[in-house]
Amino acid sequence: MGEFALYFGLGKDHILDTNGYDHILFVIALCAIYLLHDWKKVLILVTAFTIGHSITLALATLKIVAFPGEVIEFLIPLTIFITAFANVLKRDEASSKAAIQINYVFALFFGLIHGLGFSNFLRELLGQSENIVTPLFAFNVGLELGQLIIVALFLIAGFVLVQFVGVARRDWRMVISSAIAGIALILMKDRVFW
Repeated sequence: MGEFALYFGLGKDHILDTNGYDHILFVIALCAIYLLHDWKKVLILVTAFTIGHSITLALATLKIVAFPGEVIEFLIPLTIFITAFANVLKRDEASSKAAIQINYVFALFFGLIHGLGFSNFLRELLGQSENIVTPLFAFNVGLELGQLIIVALFLIAGFVLVQFVGVARRDWRMVISSAIAGIALILMKDRVFW
């Protein structure tokens, strides 16, 4: 197996690993206001998140930036809570330009924080390796694919429930976002570092 395939698989598996469900929760919280027909917006959103975490993943893996792990482990569920809570506060015109713009900001900025969380995992994998460009790129591409799988499953579930079962779009957004916000609060409590 080549180096690219190895790190690609590790990135994909890392995001899809249910032990790391905090990143899955964040991606779902980002997408909770969208339905299947919004797939282009969601693709841009997930890519913004990937860009954000790719930047800090590279900087932290190269040891250009460093933050205490316990702070990052607390900030990750905080980003999840803020995103989910913002969804709860949105009015029914959730697909308005303002709602979409704030989600792009959340995805990019909060992606920076999530990248710091990924960096500890990747740094352990790379060890003392001198060439990190290929592994870093492959890992990020794998993460992106994993996120797209999560998003596709979520959007399909939302489509079925809203279009065929008759769940109101607002109710879908509120239930998903409220549940994620509640889980994020528990994660924050468990990761308090002070």
